[in-house]
Amino acid sequence: MACSLETKFVLLTREMDLEPDEPMGIPDPPRSLGGWPVFYAAARGKRIPLLKILQSSFCERNCFYCPFRSGRDFPRAALRPKELAQAALALHRRGIIQGVFVSSGITGGSLATQDRLLDTLRYLQDSRFPGYTHLKLMPGADREQVAQAVALAHRVSVNLEAPSARFLSRLAPQKWYWKELLQTLRYAAEARRERLQKGLSAASITTQFVVGPAGETDRDLLQVTQQLVREMEVQRVYYSPFRPVPDTPLEHRQPESPLRVRRLYQAFFLIRDYGFSWDELPLDGHGDLPREVDPKIAWAQRHLAYAPVEINTAGPRELLRVPGIGPQTMRRILRARRERRLRDLRQLQALGVNVRRAAPFVLLDGKRPAVQPSLPLEGSASQALYTPSSFRADGE
Repeated sequence: MACSLETKFVLLTREMDLEPDEPMGIPDPPRSLGGWPVFYAAARGKRIPLLKILQSSFCERNCFYCPFRSGRDFPRAALRPKELAQAALALHRRGIIQGVFVSSGITGGSLATQDRLLDTLRYLQDSRFPGYTHLKLMPGADREQVAQAVALAHRVSVNLEAPSARFLSRLAPQKWYWKELLQTLRYAAEARRERLQKGLSAASITTQFVVGPAGETDRDLLQVTQQLVREMEVQRVYYSPFRPVPDTPLEHRQPESPLRVRRLYQAFFLIRDYGFSWDELPLDGHGDLPREVDPKIAWAQRHLAYAPVEINTAGPRELLRVPGIGPQTMRRILRARRERRLRDLRQLQALGVNVRRAAPFVLLDGKRPAVQPSLPLEGSASQALYTPSSFRADGE
């Protein structure tokens, strides 16, 4: 039975919160704007209303965790490329959305599916769509398809799902880790480098892991995260906490703790922005991050509590190791030191330093600043798990 465009949109945006495009990877549920389901996501340095949609919820793969897996009994729908592009253009003209994130279930093979996604993006471009575009790359997309996506979109993504082939086999036995997922990610990194070297615009690259059901450790995830960030220039790694979906092989597994995901995001920022390596992070004997305190504080308690950093002489790398100091505040400290000695916590606070976090680990002109013992270093683990500042390594 044919269904209306509105009904198709409801079916094709359902469960799309599983595809993150947010600053901290934890999307809000979709909201209804003008009767259309709309997500809010980070793009172009701000928060925008986004149409996050599948081109088709039919899929020939049987990933154990996925609500769209083959054989699962639920209403499905599909949109033709032009149909989806025209609807997105109409929503943009009405001021309902400012961007589009398009993914798809795989039907007719990965290459045919990727061609349909690219056709949608071309329709948008030919119609001079001015908004943000994020295109999903299908497992096993070929080099030319990936190059076209990197040229057309603002962002592309390939979901690795797991940190190795061994773990992936427990989640998605029909996917090939090296040949389909990691190779596609490499194609995207190569295409991005080639375009940037020519002075052309190029899509940023992200990926995602499903955290929990495969039994991976934080060490497993963070080792691969570091490789992706430093060798493939992946801009964001998302950690999606597993949640069981009815009528899937993993429906009886327990959902993953959001606190674990919080710590993984904090560790990601330490690797990407603060110069940490995965093997410096405070992993326990099982290879997991501490849950009770954020990893930067845990590292500082081990290394800086009895060897505090002199704010007036420390280099950029040393300053970034101090809790409460991030890249921006580090640069402000370096500028301020050229004009005067820093002797007081109030001076640091005026520069944007989170002095509550920094005070136990610094010297100011050779002296330890007074620390208020009544101020805890880390708030309750149950507080504000998904507030944006709670994911930053330093509270900046």
